Amino acid sequence: MHKIGIIGGGQLGKMMILDAKRLDDYFVILDPTLHCPAHSIADEHIVADFDDVAAIEELASKVDVVTYEFEHISVKALQQVEAKGCPVYPSSETLLHIQNKYDQKQWLMSHGLPVPDFRKADSYEQLVEDCDYFGYPVILKTCTGGYDGKGNAVIHTREDIREAYESLGAGSLPLMVEEYVPFLKEVSILVCRSTNGDVAVFPVAENVHVNSILDETTVPADITEVCREEAMDVARKAVHAFNAYGMLCIELFVTKDQHVLVNELAPRPHNSGHYTIEGCVTSQYENHIRAILGLPLGSTELIRPTVMKNIIGNVNKKAEVHGLEEAYKYPEVKIHIYGKEECRVGRKMGHITVTDKTIEDALFKARYAHSKIKF
Repeated sequence: MHKIGIIGGGQLGKMMILDAKRLDDYFVILDPTLHCPAHSIADEHIVADFDDVAAIEELASKVDVVTYEFEHISVKALQQVEAKGCPVYPSSETLLHIQNKYDQKQWLMSHGLPVPDFRKADSYEQLVEDCDYFGYPVILKTCTGGYDGKGNAVIHTREDIREAYESLGAGSLPLMVEEYVPFLKEVSILVCRSTNGDVAVFPVAENVHVNSILDETTVPADITEVCREEAMDVARKAVHAFNAYGMLCIELFVTKDQHVLVNELAPRPHNSGHYTIEGCVTSQYENHIRAILGLPLGSTELIRPTVMKNIIGNVNKKAEVHGLEEAYKYPEVKIHIYGKEECRVGRKMGHITVTDKTIEDALFKARYAHSKIKF
């Protein structure tokens, strides 16, 4: 039996545990919320903030290996854990290059991976200069802390700069400017690397966002074979460029000429990879656990066309799910409810997966089930 520590007890941690319990692994989680999604199935739960270095060290003292389900954690804490002999995957070094989006883009570019043009904005004056350099529209991003569209602003004209600057902290957080990419579609690709050296790449997934939050993922992505091969190549190069172990998700823009540009990376299992639970021979969660334990990786083959649709909160109230009986009308439907105590507008409360003969059939059934579920 392996003892595994997870920093974070959300739905990604919960899904790691669900897959790994088949191996009888023992899990200690660290999360400030007592009844977080992973709480009910973790063996131990350290209730502490994610920046509590002493608590992270306590977690490490109880386990053989530490991993994490989101990247906004202390690199210094992970370095201290590693210095005391507990391995962390992905490592503090990997996180260091990914956590700050400006550093991430520089690292990608230095390793020959395709990215949109970007500049740092160290002051308001520099921001204005950068926007004029790129032309409009342009993307303003916080270098740290953003997720689900938070930390991003589109600047359409010179007159919009001040409002965007203030909406992202008016310089209290480091900022960067990125050229606007008129992409055809957004896709993502998941790659996993085991500490034994195995590398496995999952199929390219096509993603649709609503209000900057992932709404639907369809697999296989409707892209050219050349574009698919480019994405696969980026995945293999990226996992080595960042010396990453475990899951790495690369979000990509598909350009009008069917090439790819890297938008962002996440050193962990990813929302756009939920489809792998039912859609692939081996899920991203199982392969992540296998990877950090140094085990051979499982097949990433797509079993048949698959759709994943997120269930996003649209009210603020105590979470109580309704409509499951109606949502299960079609037998191909699989529903995942995360177990969050509070439903909030824009919060991921669960997801639906459908595998079927065609993407069209799967989409219809996923959307039908989604229309019946209420919180």
